[in-house]
Amino acid sequence: MEQPHDLTVAAPRAWDRPVVCVPVLVVLSVVGGRFPSFSTEANLWTLGTGGVLIWLGLSNRVPRRATPDRIGSGVAWWALPVVVFGVFEGATFVAAAGDDFPTLSRLADPLLEEQLIRSAAWLAWLSAFWGLVRR
Repeated sequence: MEQPHDLTVAAPRAWDRPVVCVPVLVVLSVVGGRFPSFSTEANLWTLGTGGVLIWLGLSNRVPRRATPDRIGSGVAWWALPVVVFGVFEGATFVAAAGDDFPTLSRLADPLLEEQLIRSAAWLAWLSAFWGLVRR
């Protein structure tokens, strides 16, 4: 007897479990954190890992999580700081304010000189990107 497609659930792949994904993301972030900021190696590592995650997201190799039916009312309050940050960063970059009025990313540069903090930032970036791939 054939089952309807709505009732069947695809079995998760062995590599798609947190016990596998989390250590892989940690290793990728530790390797990425070892490269100096804006070096050729760091840029190639960013393009490579980002490219693989984009490829996984566009292919059907990763099972998708269910998306909510509608967006909650609190999304606008979360989007507001992101938009303000983007406008602020863009305006200070276009105005080339320099040291008189530095961008927030320029203020974060001294923090990112530390390898452990840079690796933690890599882990946050990869985790967020992996969450987007799963949607």
